[in-house]
Amino acid sequence: MRHARRLLAAIAALAALPATAQEVTLRMHHFLPAQSTVPAQILDVWADNVERDSGGRIEVQRYPAMQLGGTPPELVDQVVDGVADVIWTLPGYTPGRFPRTEVFELPFLSPDAEATSRAYWQLAEERMMDTDFADFQVLGLWVHGPGVIHSDRRIVDVADLRGAQLRAPTRTVTTLLTTLGASAVGMPVPAIPESLSRGVIDGAVIPWEVTPSLRMSELVDNHTEFPGNAFYTATFLFAMNREVYEGLPDDLRAVIDANSGLEFSAFAGRTQQAADAAARQIAVDRGNEIVTLTDDQAAGWEAASGPSIDAWVAEADAAGIDGTGLLAEARRLIDGAAAQ
Repeated sequence: MRHARRLLAAIAALAALPATAQEVTLRMHHFLPAQSTVPAQILDVWADNVERDSGGRIEVQRYPAMQLGGTPPELVDQVVDGVADVIWTLPGYTPGRFPRTEVFELPFLSPDAEATSRAYWQLAEERMMDTDFADFQVLGLWVHGPGVIHSDRRIVDVADLRGAQLRAPTRTVTTLLTTLGASAVGMPVPAIPESLSRGVIDGAVIPWEVTPSLRMSELVDNHTEFPGNAFYTATFLFAMNREVYEGLPDDLRAVIDANSGLEFSAFAGRTQQAADAAARQIAVDRGNEIVTLTDDQAAGWEAASGPSIDAWVAEADAAGIDGTGLLAEARRLIDGAAAQ
């Protein structure tokens, strides 16, 4: 009896103690293989830092290559609906859903990924957090390094695009390629190798850094680079379920905040572009032909691309999202970031 009373007293004492630290598990989902640049050098860095800074109270479970199911275009709905707690994707995989992000995908706008990523985050804080991104908590926003044309044919002049079936990552780039005379085929990155092997496409526009995971330098022999501002870039979105974020204790939410935002976005863009060089070297070592356009040649491409920019601005203005103002502000912010 005495033992029972002691046991009950001990249980009551334990119940009166403060609750132990909350443990949180976040499921991070994306579409690339784990060894690819973005997962290995950006997303895992974020996850490792969050785990460390939380003292182990947050665990980030990593699910690459769509291991939680679904397709890349479904990632946004997965984070909204709670299928995943954190996702990384391209806004362009869901055309029309994030119209303001498209301004950073316009041709010959981005001088480098870090400056443009800073501008992307800043413009999002001004005009996108309560509009395009209202359904979730944004952790990072960035762009990749210069877009490159990878093709089974040698492409130097705009006229060389005629009849080419090229994969395009987003609606904006589809318009660009169509304006230049190519036949653009929209598809997520993981679909590129099979589409090339089956002859569905003749090539793709992607940055160098993603080509190793796709074996791109084995599948095509020609690559066209542009000097100066990028031929195009694609925008990325790193986001967290709103309810999960808001349900965190204040100190753990502060950990998420400290590892997200402007500087993380700049780091992500810088890191992604830095990986271009090693990936490019693979094509060099294989003896592939890499055409780097001269400034004069690139100027012809830029002039031919102008109508695609005008069309985007007019469409955005007509939709009431101020394409004219967005483009002017994007350019201003990019110039400011590049001057830092």
